[in-house]
Amino acid sequence: MKIFQSRSFAQKVKKLSKAEKTTLDTEIKKIIAEPEVGIEKKGDLREVFVHKFKIKSAQHLLAYRFTKTALELIMLGPHENYYRDLKKYLK
Repeated sequence: MKIFQSRSFAQKVKKLSKAEKTTLDTEIKKIIAEPEVGIEKKGDLREVFVHKFKIKSAQHLLAYRFTKTALELIMLGPHENYYRDLKKYLK
């Protein structure tokens, strides 16, 4: 499975510490093993899945899309204004 990352996702990952990146890698491996682990969104965010997990004590959300051959990592961030920013990014 090929993995693509958006510019927004790459910028957020750059700012993470090494320990936080390790946690993120673990969560991405979970998504690769079982792509439907996240919750599929409806409406404007149709076909986008969001996986919730904790980095240290803060809850983060990871938005992604997948097909049979590829996984696209769209956006990573805390819950505050996450869906608003995700809609804006996808349009």
